[in-house]
Amino acid sequence: VQLQAYGGGLVQAGGSLRLSCVASGRTFYHYAMNWYRQAPGNERELVASITSAGTTKYADSVKGRFTISRDNPKNTIDLQMNSLKPEDTAVYYCNTYFTGSLRSHQRAGPDYWGQGTLVTVSS
Repeated sequence: VQLQAYGGGLVQAGGSLRLSCVASGRTFYHYAMNWYRQAPGNERELVASITSAGTTKYADSVKGRFTISRDNPKNTIDLQMNSLKPEDTAVYYCNTYFTGSLRSHQRAGPDYWGQGTLVTVSS
């Protein structure tokens, strides 16, 4: 499994960015696909998750501002980030893991990670 993330960059507070991730190496119909982030000095945290059936969940800090979407035939996920804040500055990682279900977010296999893309939000 390989994950390739794109779309990071520098943006002013209040602006928008769109991250994309392409997964390859197998089909992902029973996998949750996710975005995590890690800011300097902080632990890696889940930002958003989406199942094959389109069930989503978000960190409280990004609800209403970020939207995760998924294209199953293309094995891609996007993260649309609006109303960005300086505290959103972090390296964002694409992630996937086996759930055994089209709707579940529950982890049932190992994590696979992309290389990370840096998002910097200036005040």
